[in-house]
Amino acid sequence: MADNTILALCGKGGVGKTSVSALMVKLLARKNSKKILAIDADPAVGLATALGVQVKKTVDDIRKDLIEKIKAGQSKGNKDTGKLLDYELFDALEESDGFALLAIGRPEDEGCYCRVNSLLKDIIGDLAEKFDIVLIDGEAGIEQINRRVMKTVDHLIMVSDTSVKGISVANTIVHVADENKAVEFKSMGLVLNRVRDACEVEDIRKRTTLEIYGSILEDSDIRDFDFRGKSLTGIPDTSPAVSVVEKILTRMNVLT
Repeated sequence: MADNTILALCGKGGVGKTSVSALMVKLLARKNSKKILAIDADPAVGLATALGVQVKKTVDDIRKDLIEKIKAGQSKGNKDTGKLLDYELFDALEESDGFALLAIGRPEDEGCYCRVNSLLKDIIGDLAEKFDIVLIDGEAGIEQINRRVMKTVDHLIMVSDTSVKGISVANTIVHVADENKAVEFKSMGLVLNRVRDACEVEDIRKRTTLEIYGSILEDSDIRDFDFRGKSLTGIPDTSPAVSVVEKILTRMNVLT
């Protein structure tokens, strides 16, 4: 495994996972001199929006174009194809203020193109090794992180609001991760979002085996930025949510 650090965030849709991911990228990009790669692995491409990045090309755009060439008999050998995909993936990187973003895009079309999928996954892994910290904003489950991005991460982070459904999804992901070994990881924990008070945190602590990394109170700044469609990178560092996320990253020794 490379010397970089890989974080993957998962959780039920609508719990604020992408907002937490965006705040982490903001802090990682501004609080140190390390090279940061944000991978938007959610088909909705919400992280790009939250970071104020305009995506021109996704990994699945590249994949679909290659598949069309294969169908038309225009594809070259593995070596030339690998070089082409490497170039295309680099071209799909969007550079921003202190970080780069790669959007995976929507799920694959029907049909199995395992060689293409495997090759793209390998190239994403090679690309990630060029960065010091990689943050993956994934879907609710973790299987597609393994299938479409990478199998090994350092920190697997569940994000949930205080709803029963949100905590249930987080607990299910834990079960899948432990039983099926869908993703290899060094540490796993829970970030609670939109919390009202400490009593809610203590109640949830009794309903999960996950270590609670931190809890973020309902934040009017995040709500206002989301409502206005503004990039969350612009949220002031004095915002309570930013302070909590900074403590979470410091606790994981990702931010020093």
